[in-house]
Amino acid sequence: MQSSHRNLTQQLVHELGTNILAGKYSADDAMPSEADICDQYGISRTATREAIKMLTAKGLISSRPRQGIKVLALKHWNLFDSDVLSWILTGKPDLKMLRYFLQLRLAIEPEAAYLAAQYASPEALKEIESALARMQQATNGYDDSHEADIEFHKSILRASNNPFYQQLQVFIETALKVNIRFTNRMKAVTEDEYQAHVTIFEHIKNHRAQAASDAALITQKATLAIVDDKLNKLKK
Repeated sequence: MQSSHRNLTQQLVHELGTNILAGKYSADDAMPSEADICDQYGISRTATREAIKMLTAKGLISSRPRQGIKVLALKHWNLFDSDVLSWILTGKPDLKMLRYFLQLRLAIEPEAAYLAAQYASPEALKEIESALARMQQATNGYDDSHEADIEFHKSILRASNNPFYQQLQVFIETALKVNIRFTNRMKAVTEDEYQAHVTIFEHIKNHRAQAASDAALITQKATLAIVDDKLNKLKK
């Protein structure tokens, strides 16, 4: 019973979280009351209350006596929470959300490359090289280029040997998947982009920290510039 109760709570958290990220409820919108949610989903008041507490902890909603349940603005959301990141993917991320991801990647990935060049273990270097090999194989149809590209960037975070950077792997993976959704390309990287990844790896392998950071910065700025250009055109 306890396990079943917990699963019901988690299912409700997922359902409500997905609806919020999909835009069913906008910021400051009043959501159904706990009693209405109980009736709508056919679960107990206790399970519903626990789900509301979990969503509150993730920063998605506020729940106060006499004020009811309201969706909070994006700035309050715990955007590094693994559930919130997964709901972003199942929701409707727009170009502005993609730009937010890219702006933060601009701050994270060059420094991660810098640290990897300083502290990567032989095993970590092999992981980066393996991801590169997968990317090359993908150009011939022997692997998934999107997954290989994601693994390359995650492997550099792991190679940084910094636990804070290592825990950003889910964030980086989500950012890349959102980017893939908007580019809508069959291949995640072109030949030129693949060579840019090779350059980053070579600098890391040869302990050229600043060069590795500079190379990563160039690739991130190029992607961000494309998104900025698209957003500017939409304003016209």
